[in-house]
Amino acid sequence: MKTQKKYSLIFLLLVLILIILIFTNISLGSIYIPIDGIIGSLTGDESIKSSWQHIILNYRVPKAITAVIVGSGLGVAGLLMQTLFRNPLAGPYVLGLSSGASLGVALVILGASFFGVNFASILLSKWSIVIASSIGSFLVLLAVILVSLKVKDTMAILIIGLMFASVTAAIVSVLSYFSTAEQLQRYIFWSFGSLGNLAKEELLILSVITLIGLIIAILSIKTLNTLLLGDRYAQSLGLNIKNARLAIILATSLLAGSITAFAGPIAFIGLAVPHLTKLFFDTSNHKYILPAVLINGAILMLICDSIAQLPNTDYTLPINAVTSLVGAPVVIWLLVRKKKLFV
Repeated sequence: MKTQKKYSLIFLLLVLILIILIFTNISLGSIYIPIDGIIGSLTGDESIKSSWQHIILNYRVPKAITAVIVGSGLGVAGLLMQTLFRNPLAGPYVLGLSSGASLGVALVILGASFFGVNFASILLSKWSIVIASSIGSFLVLLAVILVSLKVKDTMAILIIGLMFASVTAAIVSVLSYFSTAEQLQRYIFWSFGSLGNLAKEELLILSVITLIGLIIAILSIKTLNTLLLGDRYAQSLGLNIKNARLAIILATSLLAGSITAFAGPIAFIGLAVPHLTKLFFDTSNHKYILPAVLINGAILMLICDSIAQLPNTDYTLPINAVTSLVGAPVVIWLLVRKKKLFV
């Protein structure tokens, strides 16, 4: 009971921090907007400046929601991969999903000129890039699922995922070599990642797909706890390893694939958040770890996005660069600090 009470207090504290960070994130930017202005805009107070209302409702609130979805989704996806492979360095993109998405986008952006000027303008539309990224992730997912049904060793799936990533990276390099400076610049900007360019329709689609992935992950909590004991012991308890792998890979693909398609590749969040969470929860029980990772992912993403805003300036840093600058040192520190990465 003492442990459960302790965890309840930690969850309450994390939720309060999350709420504070959401309002802080909305208030920051080239124009500072006080908290009372945010609350007034959200509650329909007509005395609030119309310019503030426009900025908050059309730009900053959707961006804050995107940050929460991206951080939560990548954090949970990273936890799923670390549990499945029992590898502390496994992340949401270890299956090659990000590389598949990158290849899809590269084919559209870097290969658009091969299709003629008129067709290229259609290919370079925003939705075409989202669709290309989704198709690239899906094809890699399909290949990984087919492999998972044939291969018994879980680590073999990890290695094959890394090989898929290497092959797709090589193809992107070849396309880059024959591309123009303008095409390369467009592709590089996509690779920076972005939280603030989603329309309401795109945000709705991302929310639905992420929710489905999270539901599958939550329904797999018992399976995840069993997998921590090892494949053989899990089988002796009656767990169907192939079905378990399939569900976890599907959940990870929905989370990481959809986020990459709409927000671009976001590094280190999925890798760092599960380790940070285990600093507060001295248990391996996913009943506590998974919801905590979900909240902590949103918290870390909001912090990174707030840093990227460079408050009171007109500049915005690439979110992918900020997450790497924050996440990489955290992972290094945790790996050096902790003798055991799984309790």
